[in-house]
Amino acid sequence: MKSLIISAIASAFLFQPASNENYLIVGTYTGGKSEGIYVYKFNSADGSSKEVSHIKTSNPSFVAVSPDQRFVYAVHEDADGSGKGGEISAFSFNKKTGVLTYINEQPTKGDHPCYVVVDKTGKWVIAANYTSGSLSVLPVKRDGSLGAPTTVIQHEGSGFNKERQSGPHVHCTLLSADNRFLFVPDLGIDKVMIYAFNATTGKLTPAKQPFAKSTDGAGPRHFTFHPNNKYGYLIEELSGTVVAFQYNNGVLKDIQRISTMPVNDTSFAGSADIHVSPDGKFLYASNRSTSNTIAIYTINQQNGKLALVGHQSTLGKTPRNFNFDPSGNFLLVANQESNEIVIFKRDKKTGLLTDTGKRIGVGKPVCLKWVAIK
Repeated sequence: MKSLIISAIASAFLFQPASNENYLIVGTYTGGKSEGIYVYKFNSADGSSKEVSHIKTSNPSFVAVSPDQRFVYAVHEDADGSGKGGEISAFSFNKKTGVLTYINEQPTKGDHPCYVVVDKTGKWVIAANYTSGSLSVLPVKRDGSLGAPTTVIQHEGSGFNKERQSGPHVHCTLLSADNRFLFVPDLGIDKVMIYAFNATTGKLTPAKQPFAKSTDGAGPRHFTFHPNNKYGYLIEELSGTVVAFQYNNGVLKDIQRISTMPVNDTSFAGSADIHVSPDGKFLYASNRSTSNTIAIYTINQQNGKLALVGHQSTLGKTPRNFNFDPSGNFLLVANQESNEIVIFKRDKKTGLLTDTGKRIGVGKPVCLKWVAIK
């Protein structure tokens, strides 16, 4: 009898997922080697990974996970010439199997949606429509499905760079940690627009500080917060710079502007993504174009300012997006044009990155998100 009990315990342990495993969800541009959204199991002990599933869908370039991790929302970065051709889809996610199941889709009422976020209540999804320069708020129903947009805000204006800034280009929709403010970098008008967000109604209204202005021609792209919520950081695509802000209750005050590019590199930066390490000690920013690097900075914990540590080659082409694994031990870089995710080990003391030699081969990866297995 005792041996049977031991055997039963051993069997139960055998089939439990490893505590250091999480699901990695990858959004892509489709065509070529990619068919849609891919799901992997990633092991934070050794940086290994294995594909679990994928689902066919058109250009799911950016994805977001609901707070309860039961649903995934993906933009379809498409357009039909009407100015309102983009869509966003809802999927249920089975944590036991790692399989996504399509629920429904809704139009975003804009072209080429390129970013999506779920609010902290899980009741609202907010998308950034790049080409049309608008943002959309969609309600989430109890079954995780999406309703038609209840709010669409159209930005107006243009920027200094006539080729890239002839009109507004909304590139990111990021909510504050308290779910009360929405920050919207607009590459086309050189502003981070700031809205007060009502989580009960889904309504957006201009905040007391309606925007934070970038340098003319800088091209604001993505925004992120420090874990202590006292600082915010903006990456500017056209100028290859990071702007540091003090943050308090919906108000941004710029305190520093620093280059993302290697010294003496005068090529076009095409800066793309920006993240603070989970411990709040380092900031990382990606450069595409000919640089293909990750800039690494230390963060002064007293004032939020940055100091450059160095640059790491992404060992691929076009690092459009990157992210830390949940342990903070690894940094994964989605190299869009070389069709693979490169896995780096991260030194938590120095912030520096080391190539593990491990790769995830996937066509045109552009967004990396995580779901806990347990």
